[in-house]
Amino acid sequence: MITVPASVPVLLVVCCIAVLLVLATLWIGLRKRRHPEKDSRELEARIRSWWDICVIFLSAVLAGGLAGVWLFGFVSYLALKEFISLAPFRQVDRRVMFWAYIAIPIQYYYIAEGWYGMFAIFIPVYMFLIIPMRLVSLQESDGFLRSAGILHWGLMITVFCLSHVAWLFMQTTYFASPGGPSGHVLYLVFLTEFNDIAQFAWGKTLGKRKILPRISPGKTWAGFWGGVGTTTLLSAFLGPFLTPMSLPTSVMIGAAIAAFGFLGDVTVSALKRDLHIKDSGGLLPGHGGILDRIDSLLFTAPLFMHFLRYYYV
Repeated sequence: MITVPASVPVLLVVCCIAVLLVLATLWIGLRKRRHPEKDSRELEARIRSWWDICVIFLSAVLAGGLAGVWLFGFVSYLALKEFISLAPFRQVDRRVMFWAYIAIPIQYYYIAEGWYGMFAIFIPVYMFLIIPMRLVSLQESDGFLRSAGILHWGLMITVFCLSHVAWLFMQTTYFASPGGPSGHVLYLVFLTEFNDIAQFAWGKTLGKRKILPRISPGKTWAGFWGGVGTTTLLSAFLGPFLTPMSLPTSVMIGAAIAAFGFLGDVTVSALKRDLHIKDSGGLLPGHGGILDRIDSLLFTAPLFMHFLRYYYV
């Protein structure tokens, strides 16, 4: 596959993100000087983590192609490792983990080769069959169904769903797109993360009525609808600027990304509730673990990638 360099629209959006990070950093410094009595350590940790995340991600966006595939392959590895460390597996299941990890380079190899058929079915079909076959060979029937289900579900969300972002990096057939392949990735990830921030901000400002208090007590209807509205407005601008989508289509997809991002967030929240943990890990100070940061993207990536492929390839 050919690597397509970053386009002018992508460069402009990257510069805007850098400006936002600089302004946020300056705001934190000003806040500390004006209100030294307030604890700003968590906010500072969040901003530092955002700098690290954005530098790595935006470097891959600007490089395009295989750089993005390598990056998200590594993120899938970290996410699967984090999931396995949290999930209640049997001791004997450790002997099956190799097959889960080996699925990562195979899945991303199909992406690098542009082999859509195997990309689409390798984990949902073949790993679905291989994992229980290996578990059967251990000759431990107690807890078999639970282990097979947990491991395959973990592969689906941390590798299969996330790999849809990497697939976007390699699709050079969207010739009418002003942003090119990197523009599609930038649009998807930026909109998804912006939606998380917008829903949090609206919820903190106006939120009263809870949506799912037993799953995610911080989620409110005001936060949800505020996030959907704000994300849809941003999509109306970024969609025609970075992607082949028209204004009406961008509005529709922006609202869908906001809704699916919410579903991804609360799904991972349900997982953490079941495991009685607050954060999935501590790799990203101020944010928690990898799953805490990519939870929304796990749902928005397949939605957006299949929409583009269906209508624009």
